[in-house]
Amino acid sequence: MIGRSEEFEKMFRIEEQLWWYRILHERVVDTIVHFFNGRRDVSILDAGCGTGGLLHFMRERGYTMLRGIDGSSDAVDFCHERGLPVQLVNLNELTGFEPDVLYDVIVCNDVFCYFNNDDLTRLLRQLARRLKPGGILISNNNAFGIFQGQHDLAVGSTRRFVQADFDRLMPPTGLNIVRATYWSFLLAPLIVAMRQWQSWQLRLGWRRAENAQSDVYLPSSWVNKTLYTIVRLEGKLFQRTPFGSSLFIVSKPTQAVE
Repeated sequence: MIGRSEEFEKMFRIEEQLWWYRILHERVVDTIVHFFNGRRDVSILDAGCGTGGLLHFMRERGYTMLRGIDGSSDAVDFCHERGLPVQLVNLNELTGFEPDVLYDVIVCNDVFCYFNNDDLTRLLRQLARRLKPGGILISNNNAFGIFQGQHDLAVGSTRRFVQADFDRLMPPTGLNIVRATYWSFLLAPLIVAMRQWQSWQLRLGWRRAENAQSDVYLPSSWVNKTLYTIVRLEGKLFQRTPFGSSLFIVSKPTQAVE
């Protein structure tokens, strides 16, 4: 999303309120709590941290060993407004960034969709070698091509994934998946309908690709609360779901997988 300053501004303004970001941030923290038995003294790197909403969320919950990097100067500026320790780093050039510093947790949310297979393989390898023994890589990813719409165009996303993609990509980089699920399963029919309508508008010329708008906007309070409640309930009812607009993955270095 580098170069899309208006999208970063929208993200910065609403990510603490919008149901989707709230669910994602809670899912990340719940995962860290599970794998580290509630400890707060874990070192965490958010690679591709955007405007810092997740780092801010974790800081408010007692995590202090936080670090962020992002390739957008706009995103880094917004992080600094929040007082977050974030540095401008191109993830395609991660090799030279603090190669000897290791982390308990690396988070890389909605980043892989900007990389082709070769570049993504290099990135995964660099992330894997920066994990401590017993460390985890958490990633959230755009899922299933049927969900593609003007949102993808607006944020510059070039691809969507299914779990089989990562089953193939991760092992050669030294990572193995230990937990994976799609989410927004209960909302999937609604999201598919909306995204397909967007795609038809583009095909019919009713909307121009250069004027595409992302789904990063705050709906009315009751709609936002209802969507949050539905997806939060989904997470409580189902440990894993087979379909959804996002794919949440936890992986570990191969030598750490039991």
